[in-house]
Amino acid sequence: MDEDINDNSVCACDDNVKENGETTESSVQYYTLEEIRAHNTCKNTWLIIHDTVYDITSFLEEHPGGEEVLLEQAGADATESFEDVGHSTDAREMLEQYYIGELHMDDRKNEKPKDVYNPTSKESSSWTTWLIPVIAAVVVGIMYRYYTLEHKSS
Repeated sequence: MDEDINDNSVCACDDNVKENGETTESSVQYYTLEEIRAHNTCKNTWLIIHDTVYDITSFLEEHPGGEEVLLEQAGADATESFEDVGHSTDAREMLEQYYIGELHMDDRKNEKPKDVYNPTSKESSSWTTWLIPVIAAVVVGIMYRYYTLEHKSS
């Protein structure tokens, strides 16, 4: 198989090819960093956010922050910029409609993902989930004691 792969081509093979990591049986499309870098113009804009590739060309004019901020990140990993802005849950859900594939496994960073605030998460290990009710119970207990002692002494 001596095929030359053009940098602008998509890594698409048969649905069951896993050897090269281009696609899996679930037909996920994988793109290399070189392929993504080629899509950095206003007529063809791709971004990587959390190792997921999005074609946001049609969203450029709609972006509330202006198309310039998106074009600055075009063809590259925009995860840090996306998280720094603090996008809403709605914005995160909007990303799904621009999904085109995943970053190739060889191009992914091997760093541990940072905790991302997800208000829809059912699990929460935050100290505020138990501290606020405890403080409220203590305040109610103190008020109850104060009022019951005050009424006994009168």
